[in-house]
Amino acid sequence: MDYNKLADLIFADITDTVDDLEKRFPERDLPEGARVTRFAPSPTGYMHIGGLYAAMISRKLAKQSGGVFYLRIEDTDRKRELEDGVNEIINSLKKFDLGFDEGPFEGGETIYGPYKQSERKEIYQTCVKKLMQEGYAYPDFTTAEELDEIRAKQEAAKVDIGYYGEYAVGRNLTYEQIEEKLAAGEPYVVRLKSPGEAGKTVIYSDPIRGKIEMPENIMDVVLLKSDGIPTYHFAHAVDDHFMRTNLVIRGDEWLASYPLHKQLFDLCGFALPKYAHIAPIMKLEVTVDEEGEHQRKRKLSKRKDPEAAVGFYAEQGFPSVSVLEYLMTIANSNYEEWHAAHADKTIDDFTLSLKKMPVSGALFDMVKLNDVSKEMISKLTAEECYDLIMEWAKEHDENIYTFGTQDKDGFMKTINLWKMSGKKVRKDVGKWSDLRAMFGYLYTPEDELDLQYEIDEKYTPEMITEVIEEYKKDLFLDSEDWFSSMKVMGEKIGYCPNVKEYKQNPDGYKGSITDVCTIVRVAITGKQNSPDLFTIMNVIGKDKTMGRLDKFLAWVNR
Repeated sequence: MDYNKLADLIFADITDTVDDLEKRFPERDLPEGARVTRFAPSPTGYMHIGGLYAAMISRKLAKQSGGVFYLRIEDTDRKRELEDGVNEIINSLKKFDLGFDEGPFEGGETIYGPYKQSERKEIYQTCVKKLMQEGYAYPDFTTAEELDEIRAKQEAAKVDIGYYGEYAVGRNLTYEQIEEKLAAGEPYVVRLKSPGEAGKTVIYSDPIRGKIEMPENIMDVVLLKSDGIPTYHFAHAVDDHFMRTNLVIRGDEWLASYPLHKQLFDLCGFALPKYAHIAPIMKLEVTVDEEGEHQRKRKLSKRKDPEAAVGFYAEQGFPSVSVLEYLMTIANSNYEEWHAAHADKTIDDFTLSLKKMPVSGALFDMVKLNDVSKEMISKLTAEECYDLIMEWAKEHDENIYTFGTQDKDGFMKTINLWKMSGKKVRKDVGKWSDLRAMFGYLYTPEDELDLQYEIDEKYTPEMITEVIEEYKKDLFLDSEDWFSSMKVMGEKIGYCPNVKEYKQNPDGYKGSITDVCTIVRVAITGKQNSPDLFTIMNVIGKDKTMGRLDKFLAWVNR
């Protein structure tokens, strides 16, 4: 067959050549060893934590080598594409400070664009035309029913399922038959004519997994669908070449595709980028049946696990730096040791190594993430905490946002309350949604506040009533020494002002100053332990303080 004639018949409108594309997308002028990496999601659903993990690694490797990190949108599946999917991807990564050097956004377009696959149709068709000219691609008119028949024959013969060799019936059409089918308007796809041979293998050295040997590809995979849009396998090869990608970070589920991808690059005459296949993020699932408890590791599931979605961490209020810090502990086993020795450094100062990445899936540990986040939040200044809390609360907690914007000074006092204990930095808060859960008495509107009073049974209603009624006479909120004033008040109604003295003579008093403060603390916060009570009451103000004292009395004497 005259393959040039066939290519001109199928791609009559394509006049550019691959050589033209090579000139249009020249090699990048970068330092030796610089890595060009990409994040190439499909805008068909929410961002998965595994996607964030891969993006972080790709960006880190590019940045530490003086290279380029770009965003490419693989939007060839138009039926499943979300209306605002692209912006969702960009905004999700922005929240985690994972910006791009290039991509389909304002200021991101360069000569290597466009960065959406849906806008690169002619580029793909130019490359397929070259393959057809060289006898490595052909139009295939096989119908869905015929493909089902082929599959049934293969199942009966117990051979590999697929479109290849003697089963690739579309290979055998003559030019005249093809011309006739085109004239009749029959739909077709364009397939690879694979030169692979059964029994042969390809050997690959993965930067993470080492040497891997796999069977050579023999399948005549689809390159262009019937609408002229490329399949993922072909599109990614063309895009990675002309965007001059030299390192691809991808999940290990793509490892089996390596022989096909290598074959596509080889047949197109493209230099193969280095592929690094990362292990998935896993979850330990516990099930119980009549035989007992069972544990198994599985991938984080979009359908089953809320923590699989990147949006979960934003909603919960984990600072982006905390999530990235935790993911880096998964990415490189030596990161925690490095971080402990370089407490004043950030992730940007760490050198990520592909050789130190895990080969098997790492368990995602929410408890450890929370601990890491507590550590990161403890290092933030009160002002930095305020800015991050307001950014989070604007979307996720209207009451906290209103409080923080209308009374910044008061809000800053609350931050210092849970952040500091004297001169010691506390590590209680791991995410901004903890503020309501742990310190609802500071952040919940009075009409919504439902304090669960943690009061010891030793405090009788009569004792509580006496303390609260006496305290209501003067809250001492203007006192220079609130605690001393409380001692005087307590002694007046029979409570020892000195704990040591009380322990020496417990029968001489109703209790100690500790009991007085505990009763008031429970009335104001619902808890027996809290940050500085005097500051809490000053933050909520005299009216709210009095209201809570009355509410507590009503509860005690209900």
